[in-house]
Amino acid sequence: MVKPPARVLIIGGYGAFGSLIAERLAREADLDLVIAGRSTERADAAVAKLRSAGKASLSSAVADATTLTAAEIRALAPRVVINTAGPYQAQDYTLARACIAAGCHYIDLADARAFVTGITALDAEANAAGVSVISGASSVPGLSSAVYLALKRRFASVDTLEIFLSPGNHFNPGEATTRSVLGGAGRPMTMQENGRTVTVYGWQGLRRRKIEGIGTRWFGYVDVPDLDLFPAADANLKTVRFQAGVEVSVFHLGLWALAGLKRARLLNDVAALTRPLMRLKEALAFLGTDRGGMLMTLAGTSLDGKPLRLNWSLAATHGHGPYIPTIASIILTKRLVRAGTPLPTGAMPCFGLFTLDEFLAEVSDLQITSATIAQ
Repeated sequence: MVKPPARVLIIGGYGAFGSLIAERLAREADLDLVIAGRSTERADAAVAKLRSAGKASLSSAVADATTLTAAEIRALAPRVVINTAGPYQAQDYTLARACIAAGCHYIDLADARAFVTGITALDAEANAAGVSVISGASSVPGLSSAVYLALKRRFASVDTLEIFLSPGNHFNPGEATTRSVLGGAGRPMTMQENGRTVTVYGWQGLRRRKIEGIGTRWFGYVDVPDLDLFPAADANLKTVRFQAGVEVSVFHLGLWALAGLKRARLLNDVAALTRPLMRLKEALAFLGTDRGGMLMTLAGTSLDGKPLRLNWSLAATHGHGPYIPTIASIILTKRLVRAGTPLPTGAMPCFGLFTLDEFLAEVSDLQITSATIAQ
């Protein structure tokens, strides 16, 4: 008897990240993909585009991540729901709870600190239903935790972790994502510094770092779940920093200045400038490139008791950087629908749920390379 394909519902499946997830999962003949969103026309167009090269079964549906009910999910009968419809800062767990009630697995790409760390509130419900509810299947904390756990094996203890992330200027993440990024500018956030909890401000803390393969860029503080998850997972960590960078220096320094105005209470909300700033970025897209990347620095004591510092870098060229935050959800979806290494049931952040080797295998067909340098 032929096993029917496993149905995967991708909400926001025609958006900036959802379309990339759909593109890669459409290659899998044992999957039945439902491309969903609030626009029938855009969902239908996405399905038509995927049919030309896809092996998976394909269909479309109308679905709003903020209102979708358990009954509506049951009618669609997915094994897995992937929620790509951010920004998550303004969402609650309505969709995740509806998935639990419908008896299907749930994955999202959230990087909102409170949203990802708070998903454990659904743990008892998810366990009772026998499903996995996973938040943060993205660059952070999904990939960052995979890298950390892989490199940590070379240390007796790690006391400092720094993470830097910078997309290429050619990538347009869309208005919702841009609004959430700008919304954090100038707002206070906490992190661990030398064993103490300190307050820093979004897009402040100006620093310059080089990522192998893409060059040197400016970086500023951004509030992400890693700032809570890593200290909780490793008591030896005394300092955990996360900073993001805008490729074009004048854009980054402008954002740093706007954050300063917000911090000084001379500007109410940087996110209010989302549309004009997006138009400016699009008009000056020629200033940047399609190269994006990530840098993680771990410092501590080696297995032989000596100081050790490792720099792990990831460089994406040819416009392949936007795939990076999508890969975690693809790996997890395949594991949830196929025999092999199972995922735990319950509700959890995407921390240590896949390996760095799994990630690198999944991107082996893309122009994405990594390197580890010891100092």
